[in-house]
Amino acid sequence: MSTRRDFDVVIAGGGMVGAALAALLAATRATAALKVALVEPHPPQAPRPDEPLDVRVSALSHAAVGIVTQVGAWPRLAERRPCAYERMIVWDAAGRVDGPDTLTFDAAEVGEPDLGCIAENRAVAAALTERALALGVALLAAPVSGLELGEDGARVLLSERRLGAGLVVAADGVDSPLRALAGLTGRGSRYPQEAVVAHLTPELAHRSAARQRFLPTGPLALLPLADGRVSLVWSTRPEAAAELALLDAGAFGRAVTAASDGVLGELTLASPRGRFPLRRFQADSYVARRFALVGDAAHAVHPLAGQGVNQGLLDVAALVAELGNALAGGADVGDGRALGRYARARRAGNMLMGEALNGIWHLFTDERRLVRQLRRHGLGIVNRSGLMKRFLTGRALGA
Repeated sequence: MSTRRDFDVVIAGGGMVGAALAALLAATRATAALKVALVEPHPPQAPRPDEPLDVRVSALSHAAVGIVTQVGAWPRLAERRPCAYERMIVWDAAGRVDGPDTLTFDAAEVGEPDLGCIAENRAVAAALTERALALGVALLAAPVSGLELGEDGARVLLSERRLGAGLVVAADGVDSPLRALAGLTGRGSRYPQEAVVAHLTPELAHRSAARQRFLPTGPLALLPLADGRVSLVWSTRPEAAAELALLDAGAFGRAVTAASDGVLGELTLASPRGRFPLRRFQADSYVARRFALVGDAAHAVHPLAGQGVNQGLLDVAALVAELGNALAGGADVGDGRALGRYARARRAGNMLMGEALNGIWHLFTDERRLVRQLRRHGLGIVNRSGLMKRFLTGRALGA
């Protein structure tokens, strides 16, 4: 293979994680000299100022917000008014939100002003992409059609050109074409659920709190938005999701009000609705010769704790740190030892998160009487344990 390099790093996938990687490589002193290309056939477009919020939002942890801020993308994202949330309230359908077995995480208990923020996915991706371009990253709007990985370099085939690179990173989602081209395998499955998403106007103020009620069919979350509305993420059986999508606006609002136990009073539909399937996935390996996976291309989890994009952004931070260390030591950007350290640093933690969330999902969808009692009281036990709450709050913050 020719050693000619058009770019030092080629990143396939321009969503939130891929754009963050491009921007962080360019913004970090140890890696700023690298020539980076971001390959995305459909680059994210920044929403217009008068455009309503999209229904796809994410709960960004403190660590994730830190990355957005570090690369200089926060001012642009702030134009879309991400909403800081100060509390997270979790309860089981068998109990009451004001009962003794409700679990509440409060930022004030750990000396923080908030636990993170709710932000619009497309606005995050667009702000990070815009910042990456300002820092010198090349954006190539083309699909990837082939990949060759060699000892002294890699080659990425686009529709009309070939790119030589020192390292290729796949950030192209759970069905990653690049992962398959690199010969990396993984294990995954579909949950018997779909997520229904929408924005609703509550009768009562959300008070900057994220709320989640565990129903027998799956969790229902109400996430606060800066304009006073809440963003719904309701994971339920596919047939129920299909029925919810067909309800008129009034009936849909009443269904969400009932399912949330009226915690915010009457809820009124205030946006289009969306649906998407839920999956879990874990790659068997995160790296190959001159190749690495980040984000959903490496791991996907149930959205019940809102950790998917946060785990992906932690991948980004770890990979940039290892590449910076390798370059500082005189190694090449595609150094196998650096990639191995990245894989070891991230795969174990991501696997643990995936298994933990899968276990929680199984626990809260198990309708055996004893299990129902144990899980309901278990939330109360955690809530009364200062040590356990601080640990879990730290995980939510991204620590």
